[in-house]
Amino acid sequence: MEAEYAPRRYTVEEYFALEERGDARHEFFEGEVFAMAGESTAHNLIALNIAAELRVAVRGRGCRVFMEGIQLAVREGRHYAYPDVMVTCDPDDLQAPRRVRHPVLLVEVLSPSTAAYDRRQKFRQYKQLSTLRHYLLVSQSQWLVEWFRRTPEDGWLYEALTGPAERLAIPELNLDLTVAQIYEDAGVAPLRLTPPPTDDDAESPDTDY
Repeated sequence: MEAEYAPRRYTVEEYFALEERGDARHEFFEGEVFAMAGESTAHNLIALNIAAELRVAVRGRGCRVFMEGIQLAVREGRHYAYPDVMVTCDPDDLQAPRRVRHPVLLVEVLSPSTAAYDRRQKFRQYKQLSTLRHYLLVSQSQWLVEWFRRTPEDGWLYEALTGPAERLAIPELNLDLTVAQIYEDAGVAPLRLTPPPTDDDAESPDTDY
């Protein structure tokens, strides 16, 4: 019988020390530590495009924009993550040297290895942040921005933005951003929907769609 692999468990203090002395970034969840995957140029440019527009939009409004090097305390002592882009307007966060606790907007640029986790498990954790109002999942394989908005009843509305002129409009952050601006210079092709096959196509299996 093979011995079962037991991952090392870290205390929060050990995790913080690891992050302070190391070059690589890690997420922490319930004592387990996970190394962050390397980014592609498309991933980096998409996050930069969003952060740059947000930076201009919230200037003078008592908010700050942070990128992936700043840590988010999702659940104190239990879960720490590095979203690709964050916006916070909380006075305590504005003075914090390393860690954000009260974001109003979070952005994750999806990678093949993390897409399912960002969409499901991570979003379930992020929902527990009472200040969070907007969660964006941004594809780096096609033009697709999935926008989740919190309702006054604490539900979540979903909208998928795919057209170049479709807009991510968030009045409380003074943001009005098109899908084309999000993907500018990132080398990502627009979303192309495959038309349903016709009867003629069905009789020609070698036809390219």
